[in-house]
Amino acid sequence: MTDTYDFSESASSSRASEKLETNSAPTTALNRLREELSRKVERPTILLEVPERPGVSIKISPNITQHQMRTWRKNAGEGTKPGFDPTKFACYVIGQTTTGIVVDDEEVFSDEGYPLSFASPEILEMTNTTRPLPDCILAFFGVDPHVEAAALAIMESAGYGDEIETSDPTKGS
Repeated sequence: MTDTYDFSESASSSRASEKLETNSAPTTALNRLREELSRKVERPTILLEVPERPGVSIKISPNITQHQMRTWRKNAGEGTKPGFDPTKFACYVIGQTTTGIVVDDEEVFSDEGYPLSFASPEILEMTNTTRPLPDCILAFFGVDPHVEAAALAIMESAGYGDEIETSDPTKGS
């Protein structure tokens, strides 16, 4: 339904190991760990296609913290009498992670040269809305289920739902 694209050059772990191999001095496991832990961990930016709008994509930074997730859930009504609104939550995920809008592989900028977001006056005018969340995002996507599907794709790109490999140190290799 939606496609995501990874803009990183290569896997970060392979870059780190290549960097270690080019170092001429012998390194200890402790030094390799120290070097690895000094590097900032970030997920690469992705492009997410808007299904009902051919050629239109949103640029996403899928670096989502647990604190952000809790805030978005609370803002979407979790723990309130009316209850949790999954579409509103999806709008928070999309709105807070979008860093730009792309049309036909070209990023769109405001007249002042800033990347567009759902809070940009130009986008609010184009969608005939006054509030970025949830109105503008819902109008931008046009179909509510695609809003929720996009949020799920963003959360997957952020690493929620990733499986982490385990190994048993008592078994030989």
